[in-house]
Amino acid sequence: MQSFSRVSVIGLGYIGLPTAAVIASRGVEVLGVDVSEHAVNTINQGKIHIVEPDLDMLVQAAVTTGKLKASLTPEPAEAFMIAVPTPFKENKTPDLSYIKAALENIAPVIAKGNLIVLESTSPVGTTDKISAWLAELRPDLVMPHQDPDKADVFIAHCPERVLPGRVLQELVSNDRIIGGITERCAQKAVALYHLFVRGECLLTNARTAEMAKLTENSFRDVNIAFANELSMICDHLKINVWELIKLANRHPRVNILTPGPGVGGHCIAVDPWFIVDSAPEQAQIIRKAREINDSKPHYVINKIKQAADQFKKPVIACLGLAFKADIDDLRESPALDIAMSLLEDNIGEILLVEPNIKQLPKKYADHNSRLTSLPQALEQANILVVLVDHKQFKTLHPVDVATKVVIDTRGIFG
Repeated sequence: MQSFSRVSVIGLGYIGLPTAAVIASRGVEVLGVDVSEHAVNTINQGKIHIVEPDLDMLVQAAVTTGKLKASLTPEPAEAFMIAVPTPFKENKTPDLSYIKAALENIAPVIAKGNLIVLESTSPVGTTDKISAWLAELRPDLVMPHQDPDKADVFIAHCPERVLPGRVLQELVSNDRIIGGITERCAQKAVALYHLFVRGECLLTNARTAEMAKLTENSFRDVNIAFANELSMICDHLKINVWELIKLANRHPRVNILTPGPGVGGHCIAVDPWFIVDSAPEQAQIIRKAREINDSKPHYVINKIKQAADQFKKPVIACLGLAFKADIDDLRESPALDIAMSLLEDNIGEILLVEPNIKQLPKKYADHNSRLTSLPQALEQANILVVLVDHKQFKTLHPVDVATKVVIDTRGIFG
């Protein structure tokens, strides 16, 4: 089996840093590359700049043993794993600029026999584009699309599929889908993942691997859209949606998901648009689900405004800003969008409660808003809006909020 003595991970965020640390823990030398000087300096001190259970200990051990180092500048390695953002533009079309910038950065140090794996969730065809881009950047090397049998560089796609809060366990235990531009590319990538993955490595082509990750997240998005639409129907019909879902889910073949204030995160809120962009005429349910989930924050905002009209001086506490429970990740968070909209509309005093972060993004400071503790919010607010079901909020009892108007988008009060 192919062995790797040096691996480079490009992008040291929520996926890249845990991946780099896990590989380093297997005794492989890992160079992590990032554009953030703060991230690089923090990691080289054996510390972390993101929140993920047990990651701090793993990074500290890997840095202390010399197996993990972070840098702003790429260096030669046998394998390069690209884990950079893939957002969409304002018109919902994919933004591949981060991937292209990463390739331009590593191109000078790529050598014959190297493996390049794209982990970033990407539209169908992105891995093929990597091969074409590298052919332009390094015309001295043969790429897989140019000659499958005599390629100098191996290129594959292996989408990350981990759950924030359980990243370290799932990096190792989950099955991985590995799609190569050629079968030789896929086999080379399998050897890399066998270094640290206990789950099964499932081989396919690059386009199918790309579509698999988009499909997984679109499936979730469609099912969440059903739950969100159901919650709005139940509001209209004056039915407790939480009780309804519990009853309906007693059917052996029904499993309705939990409604919320929208859908956030770097995957589910983004990936379905990649499918819509690739097949706009065919992706009708996927598009509609995205539109339903994107509309839910506006629905919640209108409910808050109706509640605020009951008070001469409304004081609104937004409980939670992250995109899901018990993490610090604010990416694509509907809770964050709701809070910003309330601040911009100036409908009252807004208290922001997020126990997993130490400071607000700069744009919130510009609105003279600040983080508030949960006890302060309970004391000062006359309207409580539960936007995230953090464990701290789940300890609340209905008695604690009996004198408040409560808008519970997460069902913590049933």
